[in-house]
Amino acid sequence: MELSLARVDYLQVGVTAQKTMRLLPASGRKATQKVVVGDQNGVVTCFGIKKGEAVPVFKTLPGQKISRLELGGALNTPQEKIFVATGSEVRGFTKRGKQFLSFETNLTESIKAMHISGADLFLCASYIYNHYCDCKDQHYYLSGDKINDVLCLPVDKVNCITPVLACQDRVLRVLQGSDLLYEVEVPGPPTVLALNSGNGGDSGEEIVYGTSDGKLGLIQITASKPVSKWEIGNEKKRGGILCIDSFDILGDGVKELLVGRDDGALEVYNFESADDPVLRYDHAFSESIASVQGGCVGKEGYDEILASTYSGWLTGLTTEPVHREGGSGEELKLSQEMQSKISSLRNELEHLQMKVLQEREKYQQSSQSSTAVSSVPVFSVNDKFTLNKDDASYSLILEVQTAIDNVLVQSDVPIDLLDVDKNSAVVSFSSCDSEPNNNFLLATYRCQANTTRLELKVRSIEGQYGTLQAYVTPRIQPKTCQVHQYQIKPLSLHQRTHSIDHDRPMNTLMLKGQFSFAEIHSWVVFCLPEVPEKTPAGDSITFYFQNTFLGTQLESTYRKGEGCFKSDNISTISILKDVLSKEATKRKINLNISYDVNEESVRYTLKLIHPKLEYQQLLAKKVHLIDALRELQVHEGNVDFLLPKYRSILEEADQLLEEYKRQPAHLERLYGMITDLFIDKFKFKGTNVKTKVPLLLEILDGCDQDGLIAFFEAA
Repeated sequence: MELSLARVDYLQVGVTAQKTMRLLPASGRKATQKVVVGDQNGVVTCFGIKKGEAVPVFKTLPGQKISRLELGGALNTPQEKIFVATGSEVRGFTKRGKQFLSFETNLTESIKAMHISGADLFLCASYIYNHYCDCKDQHYYLSGDKINDVLCLPVDKVNCITPVLACQDRVLRVLQGSDLLYEVEVPGPPTVLALNSGNGGDSGEEIVYGTSDGKLGLIQITASKPVSKWEIGNEKKRGGILCIDSFDILGDGVKELLVGRDDGALEVYNFESADDPVLRYDHAFSESIASVQGGCVGKEGYDEILASTYSGWLTGLTTEPVHREGGSGEELKLSQEMQSKISSLRNELEHLQMKVLQEREKYQQSSQSSTAVSSVPVFSVNDKFTLNKDDASYSLILEVQTAIDNVLVQSDVPIDLLDVDKNSAVVSFSSCDSEPNNNFLLATYRCQANTTRLELKVRSIEGQYGTLQAYVTPRIQPKTCQVHQYQIKPLSLHQRTHSIDHDRPMNTLMLKGQFSFAEIHSWVVFCLPEVPEKTPAGDSITFYFQNTFLGTQLESTYRKGEGCFKSDNISTISILKDVLSKEATKRKINLNISYDVNEESVRYTLKLIHPKLEYQQLLAKKVHLIDALRELQVHEGNVDFLLPKYRSILEEADQLLEEYKRQPAHLERLYGMITDLFIDKFKFKGTNVKTKVPLLLEILDGCDQDGLIAFFEAA
């Protein structure tokens, strides 16, 4: 059955956070549902739709920004009480807008995630989980990494309270009281949790999770262990998942999975077979989808998917057909309802234009008076800076509540800007002085009209660390700009992983000295991405990492006064040694550094790099031949006389050029990494081999693996 949905924009509120819009249960069997949404101005808005127009039910006064909105009520009754989390407080409203609860929690930080089940309230700040029953403190848990979402299995089905925390370190933590029952490893940092089919499935134990790198999965949380049911990767390279709901939009008696992503993609998955879900429908919005719900909103009898976007738009994708009368050549006859709607919109537009002119004149007059005070308009920026495992690049996503005019990107470390297909902005580079000012990159992205979301891709060089700055200027008057800073870490291309291969030949770096657990943890945070800023509980900690560019690995174990770092890449050990000794010197701490270099590891790393090197050299050679082959094709007309390998280059020319363009300086990076490996190998022996680098580059051009290994061992 083909799914055909029509888009309807209902209303715009303020900027909204993740999971802050819900549909209230319908009062009758065929009645439409009311929408309730909380925004970052602290306003809770409840409205219904009559004759295509939004009719307000209630609206609260502004306050602290709303981070979560959930529905609650007694178990097995309609969930129509509205609960919002603002700062460290939870407020409750009836469906008519009367406030019946104001619960000031004992949390010192703002609430980041909330779940309600009957009289039980589950709240999470960055690292802390609290369980309250009838507003009385019951249980507490301190997580090892940031908590992104919280959920509890349905008590009426599993007969016990089982909270599940989605944590940034790619783990779901299942709790029992104040204790950890077990951990579930997932393929990416989980950002959102939802009960399968809205009720946990037949067993009540099934949870759907979405990750920040766009993966989706279903796990059964049993009393003793997790059971993974299915997992969907992110082959289309779409955005991270922000919201999930279950609703039968196809009307076939089976609930579909509704998924909202941070690149504006809204997807509908259905279960044609009992196994994996299949993508049946998708729709592209121009901004991230903060919340998604399925229900009946616009017109009774017609189901729809309602989405709230970052800038506060509430938009429906309805099954109601858009009726158009008249054939080709005839004017479309608009219904009476549509004509009155157009008329009211025209009047509203004229009224707004008049108001803008009046406010502009008022501002001009006040700015020219002797007592003028310049006011800078405040605007909200939603940003995300993440490492992509697939191509070892960083994605910088900037989303503004109003249209972006331009974004200036500046970096004090050498980085490459990569092409992004979805990006329609015009980029221009400015020359900059790298020597006195440490200014390696200055680029301006000029955006087209109505662009509210910009995605950039950068690739860093390990060992070179500093700051990337983005100056965001929106299209508002008076002109104003916000600066956002992002740290490029010394081992920036490393990503946290659950386990490593212990059979690889490893180099070891040992540190000993008069430093505390918190101090060495802060050094590791400075060096590596995806490490929680909070010092871990306990006496010692072990983290595993994988280099996304080369596939090499790192194991870091440390405690008070001692640190041990193991890697199969000697350059990783060299970077750690330099940076950690520099950080210790800053704090006037004496370090006793010892290392154990495994000669076999260099050969192993070279064998890891070589296939990538060979592929990139072949790609570069093919790209250099394209122009000559095309010229030959123009002159000769027929290229049948060419060897098959040259004919295939001509046939694949566009794909080859596209791939080469997508990865600028890839070959140079590999050359640089092999050169660093060569220098670092001998640095640990106390030998300076920089004079032999030109000879190494000659061997690299020859692309002979055995010759390269022999050169490393002979030098």
